[in-house]
Amino acid sequence: MMSERARLTGFLLLLGCGWGLTTPLIKITVTAGYQPFGIIFWQMLIGAVLLGVVRWRQLGRMPFTAKTLAVWLMIATIGTLIPGTASYRAAFHLPSGIMSIVIATIPMMAFPIALALGNDHFSFRRLGGLCLGLIGVGLIALPEASLPERAMIAFLPLALVAPFCYACEGNIVARWGTAGLDPFQALFGASAIGTVIALPLALGSGQFFVPTSPFILADFALLVGSIVHVLVYVGYVWLIARAGSVFAGQVSYVVTGSGVFWAMLLLGETYSIWVWLALLCMAIGLSLVQPRLAARPTLRENKVHG
Repeated sequence: MMSERARLTGFLLLLGCGWGLTTPLIKITVTAGYQPFGIIFWQMLIGAVLLGVVRWRQLGRMPFTAKTLAVWLMIATIGTLIPGTASYRAAFHLPSGIMSIVIATIPMMAFPIALALGNDHFSFRRLGGLCLGLIGVGLIALPEASLPERAMIAFLPLALVAPFCYACEGNIVARWGTAGLDPFQALFGASAIGTVIALPLALGSGQFFVPTSPFILADFALLVGSIVHVLVYVGYVWLIARAGSVFAGQVSYVVTGSGVFWAMLLLGETYSIWVWLALLCMAIGLSLVQPRLAARPTLRENKVHG
């Protein structure tokens, strides 16, 4: 009979592979010409509907106060709207595998922010992880042969906006909490409010779209990616509660590695030796910045995708 740890490890691998799949799916969606605000609207709407259907009996007990509204707005903006707009724009220009590697900088960016907010203590080990993350980004940006086209380097800073936002979001939640909201309430409320915010932004910017028959590959990629995101996020929250935040945080490695693998399998991407070295630096850096002891779970603690 399979041990409990083996089952949890298998579940963690499944979560990571699912999360990694969302990156090439987004690449397929943006390559078809769909714009960020339109994509975000449909993603958040699909997420809100799915969560509402699964937990509809709890919707009437959702606490609605000034504090919970602030939490929902923070998660919707810093956790989805801003990083989504930046990363989807960058995904149009950068290889999907590069996006998967760059997103691994979340824990590294979170460390100095945590120090500034008093959420963490200085550690040379974790500082080393931060430095390795910077080296990994440098290996993508600096060598002449790292990217398929040198013009792509201009969009690398844009790709770094998302991990910075996620790092800020996690630290805000760790510092000030979620006003008593559980993960379901926080994610559902943020998705609902985010949908309301994204709709006028999509309409006003001309980025709104409605998938119509005959449906194209990008439509299915958007639908599947949105569903997978909700499922793996719920699974991630469950894993934190069952196995602890440190064990669950190891999903970071799987997301980055599987994201590169999915990009090679689905998109036919290939990478230079510099990109593989960058991936190695990121993996080692992640191992150094991961906390050694289980900490209080936060909404996106160690999360590597928005």
